[in-house]
Amino acid sequence: MKIAHESLKGLDRDRLLSVVEPVLRAHGVDVVELIWRSDQRGWVLYLTVERPNSPDPSLGITLDLCADISRDLSAALDVADVITARYRLEVGSPGVDRALYEISDYQRFAGKQAKVKTREPIDGQRVLRGELAGLDGEGRVVIVEGDKEHHLEPSRIENGRLWFDWQAARGGSNAVNKGRRTPSRARRAAQRDR
Repeated sequence: MKIAHESLKGLDRDRLLSVVEPVLRAHGVDVVELIWRSDQRGWVLYLTVERPNSPDPSLGITLDLCADISRDLSAALDVADVITARYRLEVGSPGVDRALYEISDYQRFAGKQAKVKTREPIDGQRVLRGELAGLDGEGRVVIVEGDKEHHLEPSRIENGRLWFDWQAARGGSNAVNKGRRTPSRARRAAQRDR
């Protein structure tokens, strides 16, 4: 199973994945993030899921789907007894500001708005906001910022994420957000205390 970002310190990764993978495959989703961490309320196993190869990272990831995955995964984890500590399970969508972890993400989301932070300044700034134009022939990330086209070596990128202009959306039709749930709402509804 391919995971864009994982942090499973303190857990048996292979055992955990052997439980997680069949549940997610049955629901037809891929893992973007799989994180084991603690917060003020205790331990959390946090999963962000999306439809494979979808141009919209939150397309089809509904509150009901997150709740179904959470229910099924919770039961499978209980049976396998992979996690011995008391924990919460949170399942959600990457949302409209999905992190771009792999170079292939920059190609996959070509045509979308993105915010890219560079390791060194480019034209005096380290954060570029613009439209992703995929990868050029040399494998560099292309981002169009106004009338400038930047070709970035992957090693020059500190991090990147899709970017949604909420202000522009508020100024326009309210239909932009109809029917969409924020990741935090979906996550809260799909939480399971273990």
